[in-house]
Amino acid sequence: MTEDPAGTYVAGRREAWIIRFVDELDSAIIAHLQTDARQTNRDLARALGIAPSTCLERVRGLRERGVITGFHAAVNLIALNREVQAMLHVQVRPLSRRVIDGFKAYAMSLPEVLSVFVVAGGDDFLVHVAVPSVDSLHAFLMDKFSGRREIAGFRSSVIYQHTRNTTIESLTV
Repeated sequence: MTEDPAGTYVAGRREAWIIRFVDELDSAIIAHLQTDARQTNRDLARALGIAPSTCLERVRGLRERGVITGFHAAVNLIALNREVQAMLHVQVRPLSRRVIDGFKAYAMSLPEVLSVFVVAGGDDFLVHVAVPSVDSLHAFLMDKFSGRREIAGFRSSVIYQHTRNTTIESLTV
């Protein structure tokens, strides 16, 4: 998968090239940055036992090659009045590139939407949303999804708990 400038992952061959060139030092840099992306280059170099100039050059290379795609702040959704999260399973029709691209753009324009996945199988999309309440989720579905022509059907799954890996490692084949 590759990430385009809009932050969308698209299947491609570029990853194979990137993975072949992520060595042990690159992997260690990535692991440390995923744990604390705010650390200084000097602190990162010290933790890895390398020269700061080498560290800086490696981080720049990882960014230029698209291995590191950015740095971000993790945010508590409850602090932003988004206590209820849900996955929306959406089917669209007719199934065409224009409809898929149009719905994806529409969904990403909605402030309640955290992410959109284009998937294979019975559903065409998984849409991750975060809203203030179950009533807000219902209103969102009725106001923003139920009247859309291209949506053939949808269902929602409320998320009770959500955990994620904060450090993602390269897998060997």
